Amino acid sequence: MEELAERSGQRVLLLGATGTIGRAVLSALQEAGHEVVCFVRPGSKAVGPLVRVGDLHEPGAFAREGLCGERFDAVVSCMASRTGAPEDAWAVDYAAHMEVLAAAQAAGIGRFVLLSAICVQKPKLEFQRAKLAFEEALAGSGMGYSIVRPTAYFKSLSGQVERVRAGKPFLLFGDGRLTACKPISDGDLGRYIAGCLMEPDRFDRVLPIGGPGPAMTPVEMGEKLFELTGKTSRFKHVPVGMMDAIVGGLSLAGRVSARMRAKAELARIGRYYATESMLVWDAAAGRYSAEQTPEYGEETLFDFYERLVRAEVSVDRGDHAVF
Repeated sequence: MEELAERSGQRVLLLGATGTIGRAVLSALQEAGHEVVCFVRPGSKAVGPLVRVGDLHEPGAFAREGLCGERFDAVVSCMASRTGAPEDAWAVDYAAHMEVLAAAQAAGIGRFVLLSAICVQKPKLEFQRAKLAFEEALAGSGMGYSIVRPTAYFKSLSGQVERVRAGKPFLLFGDGRLTACKPISDGDLGRYIAGCLMEPDRFDRVLPIGGPGPAMTPVEMGEKLFELTGKTSRFKHVPVGMMDAIVGGLSLAGRVSARMRAKAELARIGRYYATESMLVWDAAAGRYSAEQTPEYGEETLFDFYERLVRAEVSVDRGDHAVF
């Protein structure tokens, strides 16, 4: 406890503070007693009492407009590409983070906490490769680090609430049991990330993390929404083969059109999430493992669904919506 007390009240530079997870991390860091300076893109909405603005695509911008020659104990990054499209992913998930890492090392900052994604453990998409490339650079940098790989977010699993409320069928890929996850709330994830500054067992590690179990499938999510809205269960099954045909057609068109190439990559992202579980991958067994996926926090996805149905909360799903 003495060591934790000595580490409280750190000075932290936070990236990605305007996103839903970033805002939750900002709140958790402040609640833990840290002084937080947020570095945001030009034109971003103001967040927190201490905000600095700069463009990470400009060499040296982070050092000039972010660090400003001041002392910081840690960098926490919740920054991510908005769409996952290849050019955006390599520019933000890799290149911009490399700019931050170099400046942080030069400034003598001791710790870097990175919000990544559990899907990088089976990289098939460019945004996953970009994230993984920076993970490897950070882990090999000699700087203290924590790489947090969360499972599914509540917002990404809430896109069909209005469909169900309107009496429409819940859409499922395949039989609705192809995938499973342990979703984690923004608040619980924010507190977990903030804890990476103070908990020694989270130092210098890759940290997969989910919310309270058990793991759930899309068909179970649909059944819960029908129960909460008082609607009769109705499901519409979308064959995975249909998605393959869409990806194939767009990929063919992408040979002559940059716009179609980008659309093909977004279709591949949709197919990935429709067919791959957001759980720890057990390479030895060749399967996803709910048992090996750590759990953290208190709020469940079904708790969140109840609040959504009662209109106590709303959700901004951003650019990653499939439905």
